Amino acid sequence: MKKERKQVKEKIQTIIENKKILLIIFVLASIMFAVPSVGYMLQNRTVLNFSEYFKFCLNDANRIDQAIIYIAILAILTIAYSLIIKNRNSTFRNIKQIYSFIGVISLIFVLVLPFLSSDIFYYLGVGRLDSAYGQNPYYVTIHDFVESEDHHKYLEQDTVLAKGYENDWGDTTVVYGPVWTFICKLIAGISFGNIDIALLVFKLCNMMIHLLNCYLIYKITGKKLFVLLYGLNPYMFIEGIANVHNDIYVVTFLLSAVYFLLKKKKLIISLIFLALAVSIKYFAILLLPFIIIYHLRDKKIGERLKNCFLYGMLFVFIVAITYILYIQDLQVLNGIMTQQEKFAKNFYIVLMEYFDIPNLLANVNRIFLISFIIIYFFTCLTLLYKKQIHFREEIRKIEYFLIVFLFLLITNFQTWYIMWLFPFIMWQKKEVIQFVVQIALISQFANAVFLINGEGWRNGTPFTFFMILGIFVCLNLKNIFQKTRKSKILNS
Repeated sequence: MKKERKQVKEKIQTIIENKKILLIIFVLASIMFAVPSVGYMLQNRTVLNFSEYFKFCLNDANRIDQAIIYIAILAILTIAYSLIIKNRNSTFRNIKQIYSFIGVISLIFVLVLPFLSSDIFYYLGVGRLDSAYGQNPYYVTIHDFVESEDHHKYLEQDTVLAKGYENDWGDTTVVYGPVWTFICKLIAGISFGNIDIALLVFKLCNMMIHLLNCYLIYKITGKKLFVLLYGLNPYMFIEGIANVHNDIYVVTFLLSAVYFLLKKKKLIISLIFLALAVSIKYFAILLLPFIIIYHLRDKKIGERLKNCFLYGMLFVFIVAITYILYIQDLQVLNGIMTQQEKFAKNFYIVLMEYFDIPNLLANVNRIFLISFIIIYFFTCLTLLYKKQIHFREEIRKIEYFLIVFLFLLITNFQTWYIMWLFPFIMWQKKEVIQFVVQIALISQFANAVFLINGEGWRNGTPFTFFMILGIFVCLNLKNIFQKTRKSKILNS
């Protein structure tokens, strides 16, 4: 019996070590992920009437069955992903092979329709409102434009605008920074008002951005491991390419800022890229003091203070320039509040559902925010007066701040926000790297909650519990494996 078990284990190990098998499995699982979307397009020819959100098979099949199929394929991708990383040195001879393989998988996910999010159609609708009709999307919503002066006629000939009009965010002014609005304007502008062309172009752009991020990670670290951790992660393919979220562009600008700071010693260029990141999503400003002070680490305290102020003002000026095309007054900043007033997919939802206490959510969030600001301020102050500054040590603090910001301060948590943590995992401890990768993958499994029940704020509670359970299981499995290994070593 023991002999048979040993033979089975050896056969499994042989299969695992066969690089072609692992890569083929990953490709096949990716194709399976794309099959429902390809089938939908062959049948309908267009995404104009696409409304099959949170349905993996994109049809009226039983939701539980669809969720099981989704989980099964995602599990295959996740296992193959883990094994490829474990056997990366024997699987890929050089970085070019990695780029090529990631490129192939990215192209497959370009075919996957955004069944977990409709944000892309809001992006495109806003971009079309700006590019084709000359409206300022920070002051005019898609609904405002269409419903004023009987502009409904445009919906028939402009399917990009029509798809944006029916979106849940169609009655909301832009909630992102001007750099993102300008990117949407460019892509929507070359779509000729055709939603299928617009979606394809956007997906191809996100694919190229994903590959660029892989290149930047390798240029910064010189290690295949981190390219694979980011570039071959099923989470990235789903959120960055299939669902076409803009956070992948923020990752690009943050990686570029770090690259020019560390490799080129060009602080001003680094600040420009950081400003571009902030002008998409505002959280990126948390990196500003660390970048400036690190660059000035060899200066005396007096010079640091003076230059921090000067470079800080330069950064503000660069960000202000990005707003020139759109700003009329401070109403352009309303998007920050619009996002923060919403509650989804975190412990705030749990509080909302189980504790009927007036102002509880607002007060809890305020306490966390004040505590965060105080700790962040004193961390920056300590860094300013620190004699020896090491990038690895300081960037780890940024990661911790981002984790707290992500899970405690943001009331409207979304799974694609986890992408913010990836530009800095290269300098983290092994445990933090594992946490970031695991939480990203767990979030995609947790989406099965919405595949079963559909989207709704109440489903944020089981989603949150699923996330917590997933983290708990991962942590305990690790301990079990470690104990098993130790016992095997002792017995041998």
